[in-house]
Amino acid sequence: MVRFLFNRDMMVHVGKNMIRMKRVMLLILMGLTVSCGSLRKPSATIEEDELIITRKYVGDFIEHRQTGPENYDGPNMIWIRTSMEDEYGKISAYGRKCEFTAGDRLYLRRTFYSPGIVSGYWVYTVENDASVSYRATDLQHDRAVFIKAWFE
Repeated sequence: MVRFLFNRDMMVHVGKNMIRMKRVMLLILMGLTVSCGSLRKPSATIEEDELIITRKYVGDFIEHRQTGPENYDGPNMIWIRTSMEDEYGKISAYGRKCEFTAGDRLYLRRTFYSPGIVSGYWVYTVENDASVSYRATDLQHDRAVFIKAWFE
């Protein structure tokens, strides 16, 4: 027969101490978890809300001028003159004809398109209160300024 190094009473005593140690460790772990969970550290990466302007008044429609493409596959352009021409100049947009009528309130609208998960881009359109709209060119040729600068 194999003899045990410890007698039975000694093993019971060691077993009780192990249970006490486990309870103490569990209480310490729970206390640590609760104390760390209740701390509210301000994060430096919190994104602030930002007002994004998507529609801007650019004046009342006065007249337009249409130009054909410079080469065979070029776009047709319309040059829109508004009552705020001093500020914006003539607004250039893509189109063969202009269906705005004199006195229409014109707005520049930007819409964000995101064809993929990572990136996206803004598309700018000139529109009136009705359903007439034309896609504006990214570079406004009259003042040689990018259209996105009008929203900054």
